[in-house]
Amino acid sequence: MKRLYRVRENERFQEIRRQGRSYSDKMVVLCVLPNGLPYNRFGFSVSKRIGKAVQRNRIRRRIRESLRLRMDEILPGWDLVWIARTPIQSAEYGEIDAACARLLRRASLLPEAL
Repeated sequence: MKRLYRVRENERFQEIRRQGRSYSDKMVVLCVLPNGLPYNRFGFSVSKRIGKAVQRNRIRRRIRESLRLRMDEILPGWDLVWIARTPIQSAEYGEIDAACARLLRRASLLPEAL
């Protein structure tokens, strides 16, 4: 994912968590906050409780890939922070993808037809 589309500053992560709206699933939590830009920015948080670096990076890659495939469908102008939960450790890519789509629909960021 290009640098332009990433949330990188810790202050912005904290602001999205505090002021944004959150939607949760058993595997992942989505926090959203309008950013006033014509595009979306994404941030990913995978705690050390999830596992060692290899596992955390694999989970981050899977969430990122799920979003990359939907990037054109997601309504623009939002900062989205994805926080992994412990059950994601044993999940397959299809389950992660379905959870991401479910949360995006619940946040009204995907058109209803999809």
